[in-house]
Amino acid sequence: MNRKYFLSALAISSISIPGISNLSEAATITANEAKRRHKIPSYLVGGDTIGITCPAGAITLEEVLPSIQLMESWGYKVKIGKTVGAHYFTLGGTDEERAMDLQEMLDNPDIKAIMCARGGYGAVRIIDLIDFKRFEAHPKWIIGFSDITVLHAHLDRKFKIASIHSKMCNSFPSDWTKAEPIQIETILSIRQALAGQALRYTAPYDELNRLGDVQAPLIGGNLSIIETLAGSDSDINTDGKILFLEDTGEYLYSIDRMFWNLKRSGKLDKLKGLIIGGFKVKLTEGGDDFGKTIQEIVSEKVKEFSYPVCFQFPVGHQKNNYALKCGVVHHLEVQKQGTTLTSIF
Repeated sequence: MNRKYFLSALAISSISIPGISNLSEAATITANEAKRRHKIPSYLVGGDTIGITCPAGAITLEEVLPSIQLMESWGYKVKIGKTVGAHYFTLGGTDEERAMDLQEMLDNPDIKAIMCARGGYGAVRIIDLIDFKRFEAHPKWIIGFSDITVLHAHLDRKFKIASIHSKMCNSFPSDWTKAEPIQIETILSIRQALAGQALRYTAPYDELNRLGDVQAPLIGGNLSIIETLAGSDSDINTDGKILFLEDTGEYLYSIDRMFWNLKRSGKLDKLKGLIIGGFKVKLTEGGDDFGKTIQEIVSEKVKEFSYPVCFQFPVGHQKNNYALKCGVVHHLEVQKQGTTLTSIF
């Protein structure tokens, strides 16, 4: 088993927080802080229902079946949305169909969590068509990543409701018995997040890491999506938070431009910490080199600040893409031995 990255679920009582003398005090402090900052949807128990919908790209029912079978084996019921199997060019149905399907799941009191079937593109086309009134009163977990960053950012900005950034139905292995260990770990992290278990992830030491130890709510997702939401009602507020970022298929100069956008718009000014996940770089035509690595691009933008920064974190468009609870208080430790991120509440 590849243990370069590893995950472990642990009870809250096993977490040690600097500056807090006893565990009951730690639980009280973090619970109160989380309550002030974000609404935490109810965690799932056996028999609860998870809805599957396509707010972005299209996917077939056949492709979704492995995720349905596995979630049912976890003891959950699954409700398949009308957009699963629907196609409107590259989208999982028309804007109206996708919005209506998501709306029905948000309003359905029997559905306790909503897993987006896949990313791609399309969430931004329907976000303003959704009425979140019932959802705000009775929040539930929304699960996904990549284009689903639109939903994570919108929930954070408008409603302060926590959500789960993780793999989606299209990433579940078709044959669980033949799945790679890293696939199994990352998929199981979704189950652990939904069940309310604290999650602990590690990343190796990087020479351009900046050491530090902080505790704050976690927010973030796909860098390109976050940039396109700037100035909109879904623009994320990074003040006082640990920000995590990932992306795929971008040129280094594009990544540099997007980080300049974050810097110039003030999104890097008041962070508590910065986590850099996977960045799959696209090569320029002719092989021209931009001249800076991802680490150097980021370090240049945050050199005037003192908060901890880590690289090579296991999140993004890659196999080691673990579930993260957006809006939930986390403890980030960046040390010479490596990085540890633990969800606290």
